[in-house]
Amino acid sequence: MAARADGPGAVADLHLHSDHSDGTEPPAMVMAAAHRHGLRTVALTDHDTTSGWTEAAEAASSLGMTLLPGMELSAKYEWRSVHVLGYLFDPDDAGLRALTDRIRSSRVTRARTMADRIGRDYDLQWEDIVAQTAVGATVGRPHIADALVQKGVVRDRGEAFAGILSPHSDYYVALYAPDPVTAVAAIADAGGVPIIAHPAGRAGLLPDRLVTRMLEADLAGFELGHRENVEPALGTLERLVRRRDLIATGSSDYHGLGKPNVPGENTTSPDMVARIIARATGSEPVYP
Repeated sequence: MAARADGPGAVADLHLHSDHSDGTEPPAMVMAAAHRHGLRTVALTDHDTTSGWTEAAEAASSLGMTLLPGMELSAKYEWRSVHVLGYLFDPDDAGLRALTDRIRSSRVTRARTMADRIGRDYDLQWEDIVAQTAVGATVGRPHIADALVQKGVVRDRGEAFAGILSPHSDYYVALYAPDPVTAVAAIADAGGVPIIAHPAGRAGLLPDRLVTRMLEADLAGFELGHRENVEPALGTLERLVRRRDLIATGSSDYHGLGKPNVPGENTTSPDMVARIIARATGSEPVYP
């Protein structure tokens, strides 16, 4: 599909979360926050759900912004979480919907089990977690954290994740997630553009053989602009992107009050936005 000449501007942030996953603000408020920070092209990328697309599209249009509907798909390689950003895919694609349905179902089972375990030692019930979860949201550890804050068990999400909700905690339950190649292929098969989120963090780079398999599955590029990326891994990926002429994005990973990230702290260039739009066949950007 072609990018409109009056579409994506110079300032684009392609990784924003609402309370339909682990952000703290409704999609309309996320769009308003992005607009206040000077953004004119954005993507809503809630975890494993598209339920916030309609509200985000209406708000973005009213503010004169271009929206690239997206999602952050959960994947896992061995012990490591791998997040695959998908843009402009068909939200009704059967294969992708089956995958996200399974992930979300696993999140509910996991959250219930963790709630039961935590409830043996702390004042926490499943209803407390539900009360912290927006209608249609993908329930997850952040909602458990918010419930623990509300109950006065911890001061904030950070304390919850460092202790009770840590993977090293006795309360922790692992989440089902597909392997990264499956996740990339599912987005691509749905006409979307898959990009690996924050790929050069402290966990290090994914193995070369896995990256090769993801590229063969139609991986489009990497989110190089992200506060969690560190050297020398980032430099290695930058060279790979140049050598293979891949798409490079930059984003804030905004979560409202859930993280310190600020809209627009990293941005994506207009030519990269145009490449994403041109590559996608699943859905169209929402122009103002």
